Amino acid sequence: MDHDHLKDRLLLPSSRAAAATAASANGPHHRRAPPAAAGGAGAGAGGVSIDVNGLKRRGGGRRSWVRVDAATGAAEAVEVAKPALMRRLDLPARDLRLLDPLFVYPSAILGRERAVVCNLERVRCIITADEALVLREQDAEEAVRRYVDELQRRLVDRADDLPFEFIALEVALEAACSFLDSQAIELEAEAYPLLDELTTKISTLNLERVRRLKSKLVALTRRVQKVRDEIEQLMDDDGDMAEMYLTEKKCISLSSSFTSFDSPCISEA
Repeated sequence: MDHDHLKDRLLLPSSRAAAATAASANGPHHRRAPPAAAGGAGAGAGGVSIDVNGLKRRGGGRRSWVRVDAATGAAEAVEVAKPALMRRLDLPARDLRLLDPLFVYPSAILGRERAVVCNLERVRCIITADEALVLREQDAEEAVRRYVDELQRRLVDRADDLPFEFIALEVALEAACSFLDSQAIELEAEAYPLLDELTTKISTLNLERVRRLKSKLVALTRRVQKVRDEIEQLMDDDGDMAEMYLTEKKCISLSSSFTSFDSPCISEA
């Protein structure tokens, strides 16, 4: 797989729009605000029905995930404990802590030996060469459903040889950029009437409302900038891109268990 081709696929138009949003706003630094809760509930046609009632919130307990199979695109709800994930995917505890909904962490993409750990706004997931595990949480139920639906659609309609892990990552990046774009549109709709009112009447109340709006804009800008930084870091580091090429690493591992003539990877080439 050509790394330049992967870079072109991952450098999404929506991520460029997110980058433009980050460059358009400047202001004093504020503490990063947690993402706003997504509205809506339930599952669409062909999606996964997600029931988040009674999900365990303690760090050491079993958590509920939606598992999407790379080969078939089938989705199912599973419960997996953190220690089991650490053993199965050889992940350190600090990587899984990044996905904990009890804490507010900035967006991050971590390439590991056997998995890619993604914390991208409303989507928190672990991607391997064989599956994607998407964390189910009450505040992001709709975002999880949309991510799973879109990933399934991409797997059905895939027309190239892009590995599963990059398809899943691409969908996660698109979901993050779309969510940030919707947040920017909401702020814009709130800003214009407020600024118009301020031009007609300068009052303490109006100035306070503008100050709060600016704080929201600064917080959103910092979140957009973090997603942009993660994308740029991936684009600039071929080593990171290669580290996330899990299908190739799996293929090499399987090949070492066969002779050169019996290797399933060679036979598929």
